[in-house]
Amino acid sequence: MNTGSDEPGEVAVSADGETGEKTDGTKDGQGLGSRAPEFVKARRLLHLSWQVLIFVIGLAVVVAGIIMLPLPGPGWVVIFGGMAIWATEFVWAQLVLRWTKRKVTEAAQRALDPKVRRRNIILTAIGLVIVAAILGVYLWKFGFEMPWNIKNQ
Repeated sequence: MNTGSDEPGEVAVSADGETGEKTDGTKDGQGLGSRAPEFVKARRLLHLSWQVLIFVIGLAVVVAGIIMLPLPGPGWVVIFGGMAIWATEFVWAQLVLRWTKRKVTEAAQRALDPKVRRRNIILTAIGLVIVAAILGVYLWKFGFEMPWNIKNQ
């Protein structure tokens, strides 16, 4: 049984001394809000400038990731990197990242389910058979000719 305070944001400590999640649902040290240094937070104009700088840097990284989506490169990784930059300063980005992490974890757990794995292997095998059949028909009909070199027959 957990002992400790019922106040939101305080860490609940179990009887064996281990800390768990805070009573507001966040884990230790992962509260919402700005992670700017205290001397920056203490000065309103400096904090606003800090937030603008973080937003611009995060925006540049997210835009670079969006550009990488159709081009070679780790587009989604870069986009989530930009979101992580934003999450150092903005609560909305922290909430989006938490939601994304939760969904990715759930998807990973579903993918490890033996029934889902078996289904995915079967679907992959069927897809490979279909692709091989299409390739076989193409080679039978046209040989090793590239599609753009095929003349109308």
